[in-house]
Amino acid sequence: MGPLHAQPPLVLPNAWDAGSARAIEAAGASAIATTSAGVAWSLGVADGGGLSLEAAVGAIRAIVAAVSVPVTVDIEAGYGDVAATVRAVLEAGAVGINLEDSTGGVLDTPIVHAGRIRAARETAVAFGIDLVINARTDTYMFGDGTGTLVRAHLYAEAGADVLFVPAVVDAPTIRTLAADSPLPLNIMAGPGAPPVAELASLGVARVSVGPAITARAYALATAAATELLKSGTYDALA
Repeated sequence: MGPLHAQPPLVLPNAWDAGSARAIEAAGASAIATTSAGVAWSLGVADGGGLSLEAAVGAIRAIVAAVSVPVTVDIEAGYGDVAATVRAVLEAGAVGINLEDSTGGVLDTPIVHAGRIRAARETAVAFGIDLVINARTDTYMFGDGTGTLVRAHLYAEAGADVLFVPAVVDAPTIRTLAADSPLPLNIMAGPGAPPVAELASLGVARVSVGPAITARAYALATAAATELLKSGTYDALA
């Protein structure tokens, strides 16, 4: 998957199950990225701790089997034992991971997360796989991005390949992060963010949308079911 970042931006509409992955591949995606929130919702559990490693790996295995393009997977903060988790997702067929630096609603120290990245890299090397590690930092999610670039350098030294900074959508900040980060920059886009072409001009290497597509799909399901049950009409399905 690494060479895909050589021709930025790599655009990844996030999948949550085998069917959505097939649909995204059919739309022309050159790779599939999962969303842990979407996978959790699809299994009827909450994001951020509700999804077990066993369930996550089951979803990954089904997605990998359903598509012919590379699959990179969201493993949250590593489900406790990062090395064991990386072994499991590699065995399931993933070629990349998204690894975040917050757990239980708390931003972890950069040293802690650098340790996770190092463990993931060492595990992949032992497998003989050139794993693409997308190091997510939640600094802006927690309202203070001042330490983002310090984290970026530590994560790069630990073996990360890409820096993922969600909750940033303004062009000046994106341009600065892309220029100053030691790693290619991944932005979580969506309504309010610049379009992909502009993100490319700002220096962004990778664009994903997190659980946004999943949320819209379930919003449609809720609206259509509510309309059908309450009024007996079908406008939401038009």
